[in-house]
Amino acid sequence: MSEYRKPSATHRCELIIKNSRFITTVAATPDRSSAEAFVAQLKAEHPSANHNCWAHIAGSPDDSRNRGCSDDGEPKGTAGRPMLTVLDHSGLGEVTVVVTRYFGGVKLGTGGLVRAYSQAVREALETLPTTLVVPKEQIEISAPFEMTGQLEQLLNQFSVEVQERQWEAQLRIYGEIETAQLEGLTTALQPYPSIVLKSLS
Repeated sequence: MSEYRKPSATHRCELIIKNSRFITTVAATPDRSSAEAFVAQLKAEHPSANHNCWAHIAGSPDDSRNRGCSDDGEPKGTAGRPMLTVLDHSGLGEVTVVVTRYFGGVKLGTGGLVRAYSQAVREALETLPTTLVVPKEQIEISAPFEMTGQLEQLLNQFSVEVQERQWEAQLRIYGEIETAQLEGLTTALQPYPSIVLKSLS
């Protein structure tokens, strides 16, 4: 899993196309349940809107299971799918976008709808504040007490965030390491067979 960006704040933009209002709202949603809650919140906020179309990547952009979209009454394939395509090309993760449409009396046609919903999402993402997500793994390391010095050096070298140390029959350390660093730490521990590393993620 590689690093990616996610929204750092809820963000809103508005677009008028042939008298129809397209209100795009983007938020950070780390999982499917938070994405569904955000869509429900927007529908409640705009009960008189003609459509509240949505798309989400509710997790890492590497995980295809986290994707979803809805046309919410627009002709099939004219809203949700184009919105999701824009998200896919953005590289963002943990993101849900809802485009609320108030119909202005002029029909746009299927091609016009695809362009309108795609444009609404693209313009919102251009000014969206984001933050970097660095994937991490939870790990457990056990070692004899006499290996404490070597182990602590390796923990520093690979920037392990130690969350807990237990001094029992052996030293046991629980912590977090960037996923990209885990293979390097595993290799560095090979000369020390008495130090045991387990991934808890």
